Amino acid sequence: QIRIWARKEAVKNGYVDYALNITGPIFSFLEDLLNVSYPLPKTDLVALPDFGAGAMENWGLMTFQESSLIYLPSDKFTSRKAMIAIIVSHEIGHQACEMLRHFFLLFKWFGNLVTMNWWNDLWLNEGLASYFEYLGATFVEPRLSLDKIFYDHVVQPVLRDDNEIGVRSLSESEDKIKGSFSLMSLFDSITYNKGASVTWMLSAFLTEKLFIRALTSYLKEFSFSNANQDDLWTHIQMVIDAQDEVQLPVSVKQIMDSWTCQNGFPVITLNLTTGTISQEQFLNKKNENSTDSYNNTWIIPISWMRNGSSQPLMWLDKSSKVFPEMQVLESEYDWILLNVNLSGYYRVNYDQLNLNRLARLLENDPKAIPAVSRFQLIDDVFALTQFGYIQIETALELTKYLAREDELFIWNMVLLNLVPENLESTLKNYEVYPLLKKYLLKRMLPIYHYYAGFIRQNVDALEDDYFAQVYLEKLFATACWLGLQDCLNLSSELYAKWMDNPEYKIPFLIRRTVCCYGVAVGSDKEWNFAWEMYNHTASTKEDKDILLSAMSCAKESWLLYRYLQYGLSNAIFSSNCTSIIILYVVTKDIGHRIAWEFLTENW
Repeated sequence: QIRIWARKEAVKNGYVDYALNITGPIFSFLEDLLNVSYPLPKTDLVALPDFGAGAMENWGLMTFQESSLIYLPSDKFTSRKAMIAIIVSHEIGHQACEMLRHFFLLFKWFGNLVTMNWWNDLWLNEGLASYFEYLGATFVEPRLSLDKIFYDHVVQPVLRDDNEIGVRSLSESEDKIKGSFSLMSLFDSITYNKGASVTWMLSAFLTEKLFIRALTSYLKEFSFSNANQDDLWTHIQMVIDAQDEVQLPVSVKQIMDSWTCQNGFPVITLNLTTGTISQEQFLNKKNENSTDSYNNTWIIPISWMRNGSSQPLMWLDKSSKVFPEMQVLESEYDWILLNVNLSGYYRVNYDQLNLNRLARLLENDPKAIPAVSRFQLIDDVFALTQFGYIQIETALELTKYLAREDELFIWNMVLLNLVPENLESTLKNYEVYPLLKKYLLKRMLPIYHYYAGFIRQNVDALEDDYFAQVYLEKLFATACWLGLQDCLNLSSELYAKWMDNPEYKIPFLIRRTVCCYGVAVGSDKEWNFAWEMYNHTASTKEDKDILLSAMSCAKESWLLYRYLQYGLSNAIFSSNCTSIIILYVVTKDIGHRIAWEFLTENW
């Protein structure tokens, strides 16, 4: 029996129907996948108006923040559905901590049915649950792309975190976990995202069939008891020993301990002429203390392709090794791609010869490289640039093809690397901004016009495009910031429609951008309308935040100064809102001077 508890009006209006409808199928999916039955006769899901943890698994009772469980039938777009699906799936498997990591159901197996011996192996609960939450989400929402979402939301973020000298390993020794502070600090991206990423790699080199077979054996033996990571390695080894399809270079424990008991991760470097691959810990070479005392070595599975054809899996089990199969001497068009589809938890550095060939391939036929591998290739070169392995010119060579790139999740990663979060700060860099504007606009035009067509003619057609829901705003905000006239015109058109008819709904996908640039290219009339809408009683908290930001986009100094005065003196603003207004204004190109004058006058 599956029941959902929520406020009466939420139940009456059907806001919990989606979560209720997917909970049973996710349970069935996991039971069939793992061949382990859920041991209780019922489970209850409770939506709480105020709950700090986001979601929490309990034995037969899963509690959620209301926003993590409620879906309004009027909300057409899949990003909201995906969030709920992932939250519910994690907590049927376990609890997650970020928007797409709340699938609650998985932890019923990893954590409740089998619990780690001690907190040092917390990743066995959270990492496995975080891995399976995405399998559950894409099962109930098959329009979601499992590999793209997993790499974008799980692998890439933790690769950015897991590269400092002081970062801990995935599995610590028991004596290091002392006191509540050290315990609570384990609930981080290393446990969740790295745990899930290492699990993904494990499943990839074992094959999913053998991995699931081993997990089933592990879950059945340790049901209602405790286990550590060695117990999991033992069950995987038993499955490996009982078949002859998959051969490993050493024991499962030796391979996996190199990933769970060492901090950080490797970068591997390929020399195309000699076929040599070497490895080292990925650390910031610009930091004098980065690599001198670190000699970590991993046992690395290398999936690869040559000229578009997949090749047998290879293993790098020492600091450097020659692979004759990867030696390319004759044709100037031969190329090698390592870590295909990001199946391993590491970065790849190519020599200049192979990078040139990959750059030329991308310009001629970008689809020859799988989308996830294009994502990885570009993200790797930017990370290698940032950490001093290669020069920025090398990284930019691989972005010349972008006019032919139609994947929004790749574009978002490019903009993440090339465009700062505070867009206005780059305007003050008079050398960089015009070059960046010319370089990016030329390449952004095709994908911008593709989506602008939908915004103008049929925005509902994007309701099943998950990445449009989460990343189109960034693309349009960047286009307007770079001065693309069509983007500015579109913002003015949609904002004017709203002014003519306050019941009109600006497409939510780009609403923040439209409001900002509607005010920016307008006059006090547009600003006054935003102020009026902010004070409208029907405005939601999200509406108000968008409008608070939009009013700081004004290009006239007197409007910004008046806005700051309103923020200080108007009774509708709390002290927290006042500080937010100041922060919004100070980040704008002309706003920092006005904000400084205002602060010195009043404090």
